[in-house]
Order: sequence, then C-alpha cells, then structure tokens
Amino acid sequence: MQITPLNPEDPRSLGDFDLLGRIGQGGMGQVFLGESPGGEPAAVKVIKPSVVDSESRRRFAQEIEILKTIWGPRLAAFLGADAEAEQPWLATEYVAGPDLARHVETHGPLPSALTAALGAVLAEALSAVHTQDLLHRDLKPANVLLGPNGPKIIDFGLAAFTESSVSLTAPHQVVGTPVCMAPEQAAGEKPLTPAVDVYALGAVLLFAATGHYPHQAATPYMVFHLVTDPGTAPDLSGVPADLVPLLTDMLAHRAQDRPPLAEVVGRCRSVVEAHGLKIAQARRRLTALTARQHSPAVPPPAPAPPPAVAFADLSTATAPAAREPAPPADAVVPAPTLPAPPSPSTPPVLPVPPSVAGTPDPRVSFSAPHGGTPEGAHGHPPAPARPVKPLPHRAEPSRTPRHSAQARRTAERIRAAYAAGAPFAPSRTA
Repeated sequence: MQITPLNPEDPRSLGDFDLLGRIGQGGMGQVFLGESPGGEPAAVKVIKPSVVDSESRRRFAQEIEILKTIWGPRLAAFLGADAEAEQPWLATEYVAGPDLARHVETHGPLPSALTAALGAVLAEALSAVHTQDLLHRDLKPANVLLGPNGPKIIDFGLAAFTESSVSLTAPHQVVGTPVCMAPEQAAGEKPLTPAVDVYALGAVLLFAATGHYPHQAATPYMVFHLVTDPGTAPDLSGVPADLVPLLTDMLAHRAQDRPPLAEVVGRCRSVVEAHGLKIAQARRRLTALTARQHSPAVPPPAPAPPPAVAFADLSTATAPAAREPAPPADAVVPAPTLPAPPSPSTPPVLPVPPSVAGTPDPRVSFSAPHGGTPEGAHGHPPAPARPVKPLPHRAEPSRTPRHSAQARRTAERIRAAYAAGAPFAPSRTA
C-alpha cells in the first residue's frame, strides 16, 4: 500500500490517533495512516471539509454504528470514531498490503487454485457478515486487501442491515461500483438480499483470475445498461475451465439462481483439492505469493570478511606469505605424525630451528616446519646427542594470543610426545 507524506493542510492528529501519512482518497474523504498512543497502526478515514453537511454526517454515523456490530478474522476491525467532530473521522485496523486490484494490475491474474482459495476465504468472511444481518453492498477488488496474514475485507461504508427500511441512499439513488454490482442493485430494487454480495464476489474472483470484469464499457451508464440487461451474459473469457461453472452460477442475472455462500465455500474447496492441495495449503500459498511480490527489495548482505588467519607462534616463523593458516574449527584434520619419544636412557634431541642457532626460547615448543625435517636431514649426519638444560624463566611480553584451537591442540600433542622422557618441564604456550 502506497503511503505518501502529509500535506500542509492535513490534520496532524484526530482523537487519540497521530497521523503519519496519506494512504488514499475517495469521493467522500481522505484515508490516513494513524497510530494510537500504544503504537497500534490504524487506517483513519476523514470526511472532506467540502462535503461535511448534515446528510454526510448521518451516513457517516450509520457507517460507524454498522462497523461496531461486525467482527471476524477476515474483516478489518473497528478501532474508534467521532461523527460529531469538526472533521468526522473513523479508524479501523490497518492492513499492510496491496489491494487485489493493484496486485492483479501489477503482477497479473492469480492461478486457478489460488483464486479458488481466495474465493473460499472471502465467502466465509461475507457469510459471517450476513450472520450479523448485514450486507457489504460494495465488495470489489479495491476493498480486498492482501495483508501479510491473509486477505481482509475493508470499507463497509455502504453496508446496510438486511430486510431493513433504513438506507444510506436517497430513494431511486444507486451508489456503488457498477462493474461489480448485482443487476437488482443496479436497478435500484429494495430490499436487497445476500445474493448481491454473492454476485459481487463472483465479479471479484473473475477479476482475480482474468484481470477483467463481467461487464465493461466506456462509461458507467453503459455499464449499468449491460448489467441490468437480462439478455447480456457476463464476459467469462479467459476464465480457467475449472472455475467456469462456479463463476457462471455466481454471476447469474437472477438473485435466486445464485448459490448461497456456504455452497461457494464448498465448491472453491473442490477446485483447490482437484489441484492436489488442501485448502489450508492453498491459503498459505496465496499469502506467501502476495507477500513476496509486494515486499520491499532487500539488498544482498555484505560479503563476510575473510576469516582471520591464525599462525603457530614460532620463533622460526617466516614472513606472513609463507605461513599456512590454521584449518577452521569444524574441519576434520588428521592427527599429526609424531616422532617416537626417546627412551629413558637416552637424552632427547630436539630439532633446533636454523634461525635461533641452538638457543631455544623457553616460551615455545618447537616442531619441524611444514614439509621440513629434523636436524640431520639434507644429507648431513645428525649432531651428537646433548642434554638440554632448562634456561632461567623469562617473563613473557604482554601480547594478544593468535593460536587457533586446532593449532593449540596440535602443539600440545607434539609437546607431550617430546616431553614424555625429557629431563625438563614442558614450556608454556603463548
């Protein structure tokens, strides 16, 4: 749903709701995005000052009273209103998602199974409205919001009590959306029955599946003529074959020929199940599809920095380019091949790194460099064995350890092997 900044002349608050932006507008008023003191988002409808009169206030007050009586998980909830304010306002639940009209215009028609799932959801919601002795009377794609938790019906501004003489319109006045209006409603017949909402739902599903309405023409007056003419059949071109029988019945010219909403729910379920899905699966797919297509683009995450390279802290360490990084913590590393420990009767001989010229650093346990050999290799005879005396302890300089866990484990194994029979205590690692 597109939200634009407030205009300078727009109110900044209405009742307890702070207004944050503009959602949309219609002939009677403007709809704002509002926020309650507790942070609850709301759609706040305000009557335009230019049309505020006693009649518009009466109609607005009746809409408020009707909204107070309806409830259901697929209906936008009533949050508050004031028909007597200088600028009459009405707040309902805010649904963060596009309407069906915008979705189809942007992404094309829905697949057959998802159209049927949408039909089952909306038919069930309308059935709950009818149970409360109400009619919506203005169901259309723009009044079906595809929210993150599923479709919801909004805008009961034309809703009326069934079998009631109370009307929101003057005698012989027809208000509504012609392309989704039942023939008896377009003809001004009263009282209206739940069949008008069945017809409107059929028009909504036809639009969802094809992108067009049952009757279309250049002007609203021409549409009224086509809708009320019993000899003009609705345009079902492009409707998937499995939806044709249902939509034909829902868009029947005579009210008594249309199926009740309970039957509509059952037939929509049959279409879904014919596609190998359960109705709950199809509903979830519908919600996931619309949420994915209308979610804001998320930039790809920044590439992770290269892992820190840990080196064995040896006095003989070469330049960084020649050092070999330690394997990752979860890598499978074969156990190192260790030289046989010296016998108790023979003093141990440690490999002496060339760079220290026979002066071992007591901080470090030496091992042969990667790919290297102990002293005496390269064709030279081994040096005579000589005992190694521990040097006086020397304080370690303060520095940050750079050993990886794997490097420490390998060094400990090497130390243990060499220290098994050595006459000196193993040195500490850095």
